Amino acid sequence: MILLLLVVLIIGADQLVKFWAVQTLMSGSSIVLIPGIFRLTYVENRGAAFSFLENHISFFVIATLLVLCAIIYAFLKKLIPTKLGRLALAFVAGGAVGNLIDRILHGYVVDMFYFELIDFPVFNVADIFIVIGGILFAYYVLVQYDKVNNREQNRE
Repeated sequence: MILLLLVVLIIGADQLVKFWAVQTLMSGSSIVLIPGIFRLTYVENRGAAFSFLENHISFFVIATLLVLCAIIYAFLKKLIPTKLGRLALAFVAGGAVGNLIDRILHGYVVDMFYFELIDFPVFNVADIFIVIGGILFAYYVLVQYDKVNNREQNRE
């Protein structure tokens, strides 16, 4: 139940920041937070990271729904025994739904965070949670998964 609340909070935070970005930055204005390093700017991303597969909305909607189905299945079947693994999937799910909402409603994802110093692609709150969730899940798979399986095998 707590993880579901977390997913809802991630979606809410993402949509709230995107709403703010549309209201404040869509006019073409940009807010410099750290000159030459970091700014807030409005971008309509019609693809994935780095505009990969631009204008293939149906692909992203289907892929996101498949990922969400896999996450729900993993939760229902209790396939992820550690808190960290479940937290990682909740982060990914929240971010995925946040971007899915944009794709369905607008045909693009609203991005606003821009690291000017390294010219990193503009991203949003949902992207942050997807990346953090992905990193945490990779840690779970690479480190925790074997430990959990070894414990279960030793019990048998």
